[in-house]
Amino acid sequence: MEYQNVEVVIDKEGNVVIEVDGVTGKACDAITKQLEKVLGKVESKEYKPEYYDEEKDEENKLSSNT
Repeated sequence: MEYQNVEVVIDKEGNVVIEVDGVTGKACDAITKQLEKVLGKVESKEYKPEYYDEEKDEENKLSSNT
């Protein structure tokens, strides 16, 4: 299994940032879903380029099969 890391930072104002490393695609959403539910309303999400890697890999598989 590859390295995976979830970091949760809460600043002085109570704002929360969840950062995930070592995960691609929708697996990132699955990992953070429960944290988001417990911590409250999500005001915004920013995805790293790695989030889209899984989708690119799936597109490549489809292209090579046709």
